[in-house]
Amino acid sequence: MSNRWGNSTEGRDPVAAGTDAGTPSRPGPEPGSGTDFHLELSGEGTLREQVMRALREAIGSGRLAPGTRLPSYRSLARDLGIALNTVGEAYGELVAEGWLAARQGSGTRVARRSTPLPSDRPRRSAPPVRRPAYDLMPTSPDAAAFPRSAWQTSARRALNAAPNDAFGVGDPQGRVELRTALTEYLARARGVRTSPHRIIICAGFAPALSMLGQAVKGEVAVESYGLGFHRSLLTSAGRRTVPLPVDARGAVIDTLPTTGAGAVLLTPAHQFPTGGPLHPERRAAVIDWARTTGGLVIEDDYDGEFRYDRQPVGAVQGLDPDRVVYIGSTSKSLSPALRIGWMAVPDHLVGDLLAVKGDREMWTGALDQLTLADFVACGAYDRHLRRMLLSYRRRRDRLVATLRARAPHIGIDGIAAGLHAVLGLPPGTEPSAVRAASRQGLALEGLAAYRHPDSDMPPRDGLVIGYGTPPDHAFEAALEALCLALPDAE
Repeated sequence: MSNRWGNSTEGRDPVAAGTDAGTPSRPGPEPGSGTDFHLELSGEGTLREQVMRALREAIGSGRLAPGTRLPSYRSLARDLGIALNTVGEAYGELVAEGWLAARQGSGTRVARRSTPLPSDRPRRSAPPVRRPAYDLMPTSPDAAAFPRSAWQTSARRALNAAPNDAFGVGDPQGRVELRTALTEYLARARGVRTSPHRIIICAGFAPALSMLGQAVKGEVAVESYGLGFHRSLLTSAGRRTVPLPVDARGAVIDTLPTTGAGAVLLTPAHQFPTGGPLHPERRAAVIDWARTTGGLVIEDDYDGEFRYDRQPVGAVQGLDPDRVVYIGSTSKSLSPALRIGWMAVPDHLVGDLLAVKGDREMWTGALDQLTLADFVACGAYDRHLRRMLLSYRRRRDRLVATLRARAPHIGIDGIAAGLHAVLGLPPGTEPSAVRAASRQGLALEGLAAYRHPDSDMPPRDGLVIGYGTPPDHAFEAALEALCLALPDAE
């Protein structure tokens, strides 16, 4: 016999009080009952012995932790379908044995001194995991800078103004309020030409790329240096990736026609991770390739708003909205925890991508979408980006100044933009520098971690340094540890 019961919230437990203070009998669990617990009766011995044995097993194995409150014996008796006195006697004996403790007014609980039995199999103690002292991975913005007050204001306004259908099944294309706000913002800030019906809301860049991998056909050309995670998403969708060489002017588009690819994934504003923008001639060349071949350009604009030496370059999508899919998200601008991204797609792809996504929005909540729509429309998003632009520019300047003073033989590659920089290293020194960084308590990676395995480019030595994540109070110490990990001048 088995059943499920919950922790009672009755103020007076019959075992402690010595009387039956349960509520009148009724079907189902008691209102206010807590976490369900599965009690298994073995069928051996009397019912009282079975209840006692099952409770001893639950306590001894650790399934019922010390201090856990048990239901009244009326509740348990009703759920197990046995007599009240049977449960009362079982509780009473377990109290006498020290397994349970009963006090007037606080009910019956698992005794604090009870401990789970040790496992029969000797356990090997795992070595302690040493967490890095400083996170220099180029994955996140400054979490402490999230605009909590402004976001809360937008959330309250969005909740009060939300239409009733916002609390129903989510539209897979996303809330029209957010798509409308993004249409205006992307046109103004990034030069994207689109409309609300051509925008699809998703849970970030990765889900967007996964959907595109299922919607497009053939191979996908990618930059020789990029996130392996993105390549694996395309591979999982059945798309083989073909590497394009990368230099200081971005991806080498001249080689694209020789790949036979039907689509190309680029980071034009700020090549990830090497740091160069796609040169204007190459921007024009990739559009010409797409128009000539019927190919598709997938534009990852992961940090396009953050340019420090000049105004940000507009999106490639603005050159031909019918041949480019533009993808952005809040992961770098606000927080990856929001899980909100967007695609501005050609008309002919909207239906295909929505078919891949399915009939319902699975990941991005309607209220978060409405909050972001208000956050963008009221200007709070622009104000936050201006504030973070100044903060990240100062951090990059501190990185440059520190290296100039402490390690002048180490150069910084790429443009002054984004939330990361690449430190060029002497040939053959990257592996030792990564190990030295680990010993200094730094979480970072070398360029080798981002190189496409099929690339025929000569490998480069370098460290990819994310300066967005460390809090302000720890940034100087992180830079000091970084300098200690760098190779000496030859």
